[in-house]
Amino acid sequence: MNVISDFVGKFNARISLDQNLIVEKNDRYFLLNKNLKRLIAKGFLYAGTYLGKTKDGIFFPSFGLLAMIAQADANKTTVDSKTEWLFICGRDVFKQGIKSMTRPARKGDYTLILNERGDCLGFGKILKSRGEKEGKTKVAVKNIADIGDFLRRER
Repeated sequence: MNVISDFVGKFNARISLDQNLIVEKNDRYFLLNKNLKRLIAKGFLYAGTYLGKTKDGIFFPSFGLLAMIAQADANKTTVDSKTEWLFICGRDVFKQGIKSMTRPARKGDYTLILNERGDCLGFGKILKSRGEKEGKTKVAVKNIADIGDFLRRER
């Protein structure tokens, strides 16, 4: 289950998951409890908490896993309400929309995007360090995944 801990590490975070309770089926990862783990010997389609999937060697997290990371000490960026809406619509985060960051931003790091109420909206990759001067772009965080993706796919 290194794929999950490697992904969590991209946020400079650590979460405690019992490796014995993580089950992989068809490149999808599920976190089960002990009672559920005993029952899956008969096979299952979906059980416990879905953590994410791998496709072509790339891990795609679930929003349940992102919420777990958000509870830990991790790279987090809190945005204002206008930026919250734009992020959910698939837009990147501009410097002026950032209210706070839990750690000094370093270019290339991953960060969770939170609204002012602390809800995890998704995650992105930091394109500019906090004090970096404006260059070609004003984008501070590139949107990688957000909670609005599901609705956009339903078109």
